[in-house]
Amino acid sequence: MSSETSLPLGPLSPREQNRDIVWMMLPLLAVSCYLYGARPAVMCLIGAITAAFCDRLVAWLRGRPHDRTENSSIPAVLVMLMLMPATLSYYIVIVTAMVVVLVAKAPFGGYGHYPFNPSAVGYAVAAVSWPEQVFMYPVPFTTMSVFSTENATIVESAAHSLQAGGTPNVRAWNLVLGNYAGPMGTTALLVILACAMYLWMRRDIDFSIPVGFLGACALVAFLFPRIDSIGLAVPWEHLYVRYQSVKYELLTGAILYASVFLINERVTRPKNRRAHLVYGILLGIMTMMFRYIGTYDTGVCFAILCINALSGYLDRLFSRRIRREEVSS
Repeated sequence: MSSETSLPLGPLSPREQNRDIVWMMLPLLAVSCYLYGARPAVMCLIGAITAAFCDRLVAWLRGRPHDRTENSSIPAVLVMLMLMPATLSYYIVIVTAMVVVLVAKAPFGGYGHYPFNPSAVGYAVAAVSWPEQVFMYPVPFTTMSVFSTENATIVESAAHSLQAGGTPNVRAWNLVLGNYAGPMGTTALLVILACAMYLWMRRDIDFSIPVGFLGACALVAFLFPRIDSIGLAVPWEHLYVRYQSVKYELLTGAILYASVFLINERVTRPKNRRAHLVYGILLGIMTMMFRYIGTYDTGVCFAILCINALSGYLDRLFSRRIRREEVSS
């Protein structure tokens, strides 16, 4: 087994971590192209070219040579684009890719220094600026070309049905296969799980954050289901409705995708491993607040930006606890 494919014995370098994220975008992109044609591939290509150009522009403005070993911009842009519909206009792809590099990353000193997840920043800008495009999704296998989306059948997402208090009209098997309208990289459940296992074996991600995140989301969905408006009934009543609520809340609205590719971003998560579970729980609670109270179907990126601001505090909090434990022992 070569060194390129073998499992790491120690922590990966940032370059290797970013390269792994790019590789994991490829199977998601393949599913998107199967469902929507070549347009997702063109979107990702435009986003990657824009990110590379912005990196070189920043180096030129600073009067420094471009660092070829720093490869974080392209995976950040690809992770953001997988949250978008396949019908998104190309100019929005270019603008949001520029936001990721020139607004969320470069002004703070580049990779390793930014306080907020660049992919979440880019998505938030697109969601606020162009909601009529970001939250309308093409039906899988609809007629759509690389140059025009006029003939595409556009519908609202399954998460929007939950927001309206209804039950999404999506069969469980289609949820697993990703055969329903939604962000182009977030609906393929089996592919996302396979990517998560690979990234975990490569030590790119830590499962303690997703466990806290998904557990908090599931608990809120179970206790306070939006389906059928059952109100504040005791938890052992309406169990089937609660099961439906947990299923659709976790499997729609990019929750599972975010648990793998967004909340585990190494720069913005707490550095102290003891803080990871609490960080994930806070993210889950905040995400469900945005989903229940907010106006956008996909609120996880806004929740990430809010909780990113607490990463430093959680590091200091758990560091003090560690020191107190060491002193008391």
